[in-house]
Amino acid sequence: MINLGIIGATGSVGSSVMSVCRAHKDKIKVVALAANSRSEKLLNLAQEFNTKKIYTYEHDGAAGLENLAVDPEIDHVVFASSGTSAIMALCSALKADKNISLANKESIVVAGEWVMKLIKRGDQLRPLDSEHNAIWQCLHGENKNFIEKIYLTASGGPFRNFNACDLENVTPEMALKHPVWAMGAKITIDSATLMNKGIELIEAMILFGVNENQVDALISPGSFIHGLVEFSDGSVKLLGANPDMKLPAASCLFWPDRYMPDEIFKRPEYNCKELKFFEPDENKFPCIKIAREVMKLKGVYPAVLIGADEIAVKKFLERKIKFTEIPVLIEKTLEACDLKTPSNIQEAISAVEWARVKADELA
Repeated sequence: MINLGIIGATGSVGSSVMSVCRAHKDKIKVVALAANSRSEKLLNLAQEFNTKKIYTYEHDGAAGLENLAVDPEIDHVVFASSGTSAIMALCSALKADKNISLANKESIVVAGEWVMKLIKRGDQLRPLDSEHNAIWQCLHGENKNFIEKIYLTASGGPFRNFNACDLENVTPEMALKHPVWAMGAKITIDSATLMNKGIELIEAMILFGVNENQVDALISPGSFIHGLVEFSDGSVKLLGANPDMKLPAASCLFWPDRYMPDEIFKRPEYNCKELKFFEPDENKFPCIKIAREVMKLKGVYPAVLIGADEIAVKKFLERKIKFTEIPVLIEKTLEACDLKTPSNIQEAISAVEWARVKADELA
């Protein structure tokens, strides 16, 4: 029996995790749930899974998340929330030797230097995002010294075929309609600008211990291939699956076993799959170019990127800037940065907050 704690239980990724738990009540006990606020959805989940321990960031703060992370009744913690609020809880869970399923990009991009050092054993930290999960699975049994290149795929978002003029007129309503995935507003906008893929490149570099030249992105409109690894002998391993977050969630929870019951299993239709890959257009979508530059700069810049992007997306959703001005505001914030390289997690988190304030001033 897996004794599970879930941070971010009511979000899009959390909902996929809960679906796996629902289908496997004989294998998973949901000991604790955490979300941003005490919503009806959270209370309903607690009732459904007979979960007695509920935490909300709004009421309990970071301390509540840390209580969940170190709870002796829990042996596996899922981090499905967004933002930086759960970074310290992640560190505490690793120190307490919990298994971790991680779908929180910010924790690695902002604090990866310190988080990765806390991993005690192989597969203790299991990437839950579909692309990083694919790479993680491709690398099992491989010598990482022979990695030539890691490729993360992207659908290209709703504006892949738009021209520059079309992009000037993109509205929040248009950007919130992702062609493949159902996600929260912030990550949906990031997917439309390709900043989500840029952030994922930084995350992959840190997660898999490679340099910036060994990580790249490919547009794969079918969203069947989630990640590829090219090795030094010219061979390529890739992972394909239907675009369904329940699959990487189940792989993380049950690794190395694979369980997917009939009620949520959908067999891939191989005869309908076209494997086509394109390079992202960095002229139309400069966010991914900005992220690549941050990969080279390292230091404080990944944290600043996270904070600046949060505000740029917020301003766009509030109709205060255009879609095409999102990368402009992020770049201005990065250029204004004179912070030193963080020497600890708190300084890295503070850099995120500095970037939020600075981006708000520059908007």
